[in-house]
Amino acid sequence: MRYISTRGGMPPKSFSEILLSGLSPDGGLAIPEAYPQITTTELNAWRSLSYPALAFEILSRFVDDIPADDLRAIINQTYTPEIFGSADTTPLKTLEPGLHILGLSNGPTLAFKDIAMQLLGNLFQYQLEKTGDELNILGATSGDTGSSAEYAMRGKHGIRVFMLSPLGKMSRFQTAQMFSLQDKNIFNIAIRGVFDDCQDIVKAVSNDHAFKQAHRIGTVNSINWARIVAQVVYYFKGYFAATKSNDEQVSFAVPSGNFGNICAGHVARMMGLPIKHLILATNENDVLDEFFRTGIYRPRTTTETQHTSSPSMDISKASNFERFIFDLTGRNAQQVKELWSAVDKGNAFDLSQTPLFAKIQDYGFVSGSSSHAARIATIRDIYQRYHVLVDTHTADGLKVGQAHRETGVPLICLETALPVKFAESIQEAIGHEPARPAGFEDLENLPQRYVVKDADGQAIKAYIDEQCNK
Repeated sequence: MRYISTRGGMPPKSFSEILLSGLSPDGGLAIPEAYPQITTTELNAWRSLSYPALAFEILSRFVDDIPADDLRAIINQTYTPEIFGSADTTPLKTLEPGLHILGLSNGPTLAFKDIAMQLLGNLFQYQLEKTGDELNILGATSGDTGSSAEYAMRGKHGIRVFMLSPLGKMSRFQTAQMFSLQDKNIFNIAIRGVFDDCQDIVKAVSNDHAFKQAHRIGTVNSINWARIVAQVVYYFKGYFAATKSNDEQVSFAVPSGNFGNICAGHVARMMGLPIKHLILATNENDVLDEFFRTGIYRPRTTTETQHTSSPSMDISKASNFERFIFDLTGRNAQQVKELWSAVDKGNAFDLSQTPLFAKIQDYGFVSGSSSHAARIATIRDIYQRYHVLVDTHTADGLKVGQAHRETGVPLICLETALPVKFAESIQEAIGHEPARPAGFEDLENLPQRYVVKDADGQAIKAYIDEQCNK
């Protein structure tokens, strides 16, 4: 298995060569030269596997330069009942026949990002122990990536985490989860701006190749391919849990901001998993919904980006979207490079009058958006009808998913986080706050450790340099 760049400027590399690197040298994203194809025989054999065993079968097709025994050990170390609450790892909750929620939020930070991030932490450590190198992780978070990354990397030898987040734009719980960490290798940087400012800084630093090399900069954002491939596993697991045979199709409803989670579903579908529709759900920041409805991809300006009650999706430039467009264009790197030269200048591109727009349906994508009123109503409705409490992002997924639900096709909504992370909205929806899991009772009152910076890439580089040379 070799990896190339969506923009065509990187010679093929192995998984280990792209694991620590983030953006490709040409500014594109790493993607496999071809997706592994899964046979009916393999699907049948996988149906009864445990989560770690299934993860090994899928990941070993993408990671062929780590010895099989080592990869299996890393996976078995990651997906344990102690870390994820049960041997099931991603339990399926059935609301009614044909309507399900895939439970992805039972890890240390109560969000779906733990599933990939815990694996990433162990892969990073494995790689660094082999080389003796150090790694400085630079990331941006709109809410959940940051805490998932920090909890996966805290205390790990040879790794520092510099995490950018938009000042005052996350929930109190999300903020406290990150800022209360006192580990010396964790550096929280609150940026005066929105998430897209944070993401732009990460990309700018990643594109400064001299700085990146001198400071061993890596990334944990979903521009990192390992994040995507780890998430492919639970699409297979969810499919097996919701069906009785591999002759059935399912549809997945996926709350989407940065296109990473649903990109993993796209990969699973390309591998041969019988997915009918990938239902993309946005909040009021509907740049992706607009594209799938109209063919126009118009990233918003930072002033246009709305601060909503599903803040992890308050994103107006979707990093992973480039991977899908690469496939949509027939893997035409030159065309992708031209399209993103417009995007990188803050402009839009329009595929509505091209054959590519009609081709989107071949990939199973449909979309819709939600609003604060709709998500509050959905939380209340799901609670009253099924006695199940969902968070605001999962509510967006359920709202849009149910609008596209088809008779005879099971609908699986991917859970984003536990409701406790968004207590104010839950209070508004059902009249009382959600129960707190053990260990999180007094989180917001713990001492917090962070610095505040302007949205200035040079200032962030200076801060990283200062901390690395202490």
